[in-house]
Amino acid sequence: MEIFYGFFFNYDVNGMFMPDFTDYDLNSYVYELEPELIAQHPSQARSESRLLILDRERGETKTSMFDNLARHLSPGSLLVANNTRVLPARLEGRKQTGGRVEFLLLTPLPLIEPKKHTSGKKAVVECLLKSSRRAKPGELIHFSRDFSFKVLENLSMGRTAGEFFWTGDLAEFFINNGRMPLPPYIQRPDQQMDHQRYQTVYASEHKLGSVAAPTAGLHFSPRLREELKQSGFGWAEVTLYVGYGTFSPVRAADIREHTMHPEYIEITAQSAETIRQAMDSGKKIVAVGTTTARTLESFGVPRKNTAGYRGWTDIFIYPGYRFKVVDQLITNFHLPGSSLIMMVSALAGRENILRAYERARKEKFRFYSYGDAMLIR
Repeated sequence: MEIFYGFFFNYDVNGMFMPDFTDYDLNSYVYELEPELIAQHPSQARSESRLLILDRERGETKTSMFDNLARHLSPGSLLVANNTRVLPARLEGRKQTGGRVEFLLLTPLPLIEPKKHTSGKKAVVECLLKSSRRAKPGELIHFSRDFSFKVLENLSMGRTAGEFFWTGDLAEFFINNGRMPLPPYIQRPDQQMDHQRYQTVYASEHKLGSVAAPTAGLHFSPRLREELKQSGFGWAEVTLYVGYGTFSPVRAADIREHTMHPEYIEITAQSAETIRQAMDSGKKIVAVGTTTARTLESFGVPRKNTAGYRGWTDIFIYPGYRFKVVDQLITNFHLPGSSLIMMVSALAGRENILRAYERARKEKFRFYSYGDAMLIR
């Protein structure tokens, strides 16, 4: 048994950290939140968000502004960010009966493998469908004369597999016709400004395909990024195409029984080398967002001359996990009972996180995707 941050923890015979069993209870991650604290719009300027700093060793918190981020980071730290770009992945279609259907593409664009079909193309994709009655296998949904979707199979967790049929450029069709996939707790229709503000300023055109933004990165402005660079902080980028795995709810009472839906990640050889050099020189690795943290922890400690990595991850990080790469984390405030609040609890301790959230709530911080930020250090 070891005393750590004022709490008692055990380790098994393999040295694996064994937290209190309440850390495995889904109800242990539930907290009260007033609806008016759920941000419905972004802050007026990106880096004008508030920042709560959590010292995970002492369990102490203090408040600041995101603009002052550099003052709260260790000198020379390497910030690693997720450069994925959000696709306007929500379409409105009609069944052959005329019934309205809302379609949300889940398969990342780079992983869609088109095949020739009559005068156009087709591919099997996963999606979420919302209609008055769940679509049955064989049903056809039309979005336009040249774009349609045929249901093949209803999957677990509300997902649907089917064939997408189209002509022309698929990405262009979504950009011109799709709506931004704002999360359901933003209770308003998407607006034109969301096409810009629900993207990070460093989102890559070549990494288009996420169905949710890596929201911790929304606080960075070009000016702040330049200030961080001039102050000696490093920057590297990785990619996780945010999909169903990030936002699907945890339904298991014992969180260890939860299975994450896989998401696709990419780490270039250059980024891997930058991260390795920073680790070798003792610099702090600061993950910008939970999707970045998942990517880094899935890849692990980079080897010298690695070719990078492309592949799937279903890593589920909760208390008991020992971080291999990430030292500090910039993150937003997450939903009660979500896999994301479990991940930040793994880094900082569940009780530390809940106390920090309580302070944020009392001081009227803005929560969730368009909300304020927290630095765990």
